[in-house]
Amino acid sequence: MVKNSELYENKTILAPMVRVGTLPMRLLAVKYGADLVYCEEIIDFKILKSKRVENDALGTTDFVLSDGTIIFRTHPQEKDKLIFQIGTADAKRALKAAQRIEDLVSGVDVNMGCPKEFSIKGGMGAALLSQPEKIKEILTTLVNGLSVPVTCKIRILPELEDTLKLVKLIESTGVSALGVHGRTKEERPRHSNRNNIIQTIAELLSIPVIANGGSKEVIKVYEDIAVFKQATGCSSAMIARAAEWNPTIFRAEGKLPLLDVVKEYVKVAIEWDNNWVNTKYCVLQMMHDNMLDYPEGELTQAAMSMEDISEIWGLKDYYLQVRQKLSKISEGAESQGDRVSIETNENGGYRICMPLRFEKKDFSCKISPKLKLFEWTRSKELPKPTYNTTEKSEDRTFNCVLQLHTNEFTTPYWEKSKQLAEQASAAVATTVLDIVDGRVEEPSEQLEKCRVQWMQLKFEKNKLQFDSGNVENCVKGENSENSQVTKRKCDNDCDENSKKLCQVQDES
Repeated sequence: MVKNSELYENKTILAPMVRVGTLPMRLLAVKYGADLVYCEEIIDFKILKSKRVENDALGTTDFVLSDGTIIFRTHPQEKDKLIFQIGTADAKRALKAAQRIEDLVSGVDVNMGCPKEFSIKGGMGAALLSQPEKIKEILTTLVNGLSVPVTCKIRILPELEDTLKLVKLIESTGVSALGVHGRTKEERPRHSNRNNIIQTIAELLSIPVIANGGSKEVIKVYEDIAVFKQATGCSSAMIARAAEWNPTIFRAEGKLPLLDVVKEYVKVAIEWDNNWVNTKYCVLQMMHDNMLDYPEGELTQAAMSMEDISEIWGLKDYYLQVRQKLSKISEGAESQGDRVSIETNENGGYRICMPLRFEKKDFSCKISPKLKLFEWTRSKELPKPTYNTTEKSEDRTFNCVLQLHTNEFTTPYWEKSKQLAEQASAAVATTVLDIVDGRVEEPSEQLEKCRVQWMQLKFEKNKLQFDSGNVENCVKGENSENSQVTKRKCDNDCDENSKKLCQVQDES
């Protein structure tokens, strides 16, 4: 029997958006009229690896990785409207992960439409569209194993017949609703959204169909949401880019001025102790095409802390008041292991430690920090790196100290395999030496924090002695450009990556 399909009828919904659908944006969307809000997609592995923490200072429940990264934060005030979107390629693992959060949310949604490489490479998102039996297994397992409604979000297939066959299979699993983005996985916002196909799906199914993909072409003001619903034959619509740019799109009385909305977003982010990297990203996404039209936009691009952001938006006093109130989780109360550190070693060189982990999903199967570092040493005619790995017998975890001449590079973390530990230490070295490490995804929040902390230390890299001279004589060629890019970021120049993301981000 279908669970609570009424939850998804006649609704206007904040769509799941990577890095945007965090707690501040969700709460702002609810305030301005969103009936339901989806969190950003969170991978099942991360939920299972995280520790559930009751945050007494904020009244939130946080899911925290061992490096201190908060992957999901929620507050009881949003529970009745919150839908948790999970990324998965395995039914049993999805159920275990979803069971950890089901008491905090009103529903669980499976991402089956994300076209991003990191998702498809892991067999998740749009990769599932060509695996109907796996779709059936995942959804049936979740429907039978959870107490809350289960839904999924898809993109259409190239052929209408295949799309209709797929959505009927999905309906047969007992899901409570289906979200449909009217583009194929290969298409982008510049392509037309197939509203007619969404309408055909809505007419075919007995469960609610949630229309998605109308921000670029249709939805500019609140009244356009009704137009989009009518065009797709759906009683519910899911809004992504239009809400990302201005969450007051949900406001029946009309949108508020952009700068006022951004300032309110920053205030909410301060109140809920949102990290500054995510806050900065969301602010720049909200301003998108207008970010260079206002001094606040240019200044925000150069911001390197939450205090910087609050000052830019006239909220520094408020920020300091909130920090004092939330002293239990003071931003400055990081443990030593959470920060980049430099110390001299017994060999006369330096030992550099960064809170950095190696994430396989960030690299193609043929590229890794170890490989890039080896190529670099060979091109500079330096001895190859030495990896000194230690195993903790009690839990069989590993830590590695990489040695280059008299210098050492390591992390504070103990990894589950020797390979991961060695790659992490190599990632520290490539970061310090400005070696292009071949990542296929944009730098992670963890890496960005390490880069910023490293630049703030103002360490003179010519102190890093190698057999053929100092580092200034070694870092040449392709790496000099990377060095300048990193330096420009910390010298407060324009964040080109943010502008690119504004242009190509998909409503996955």
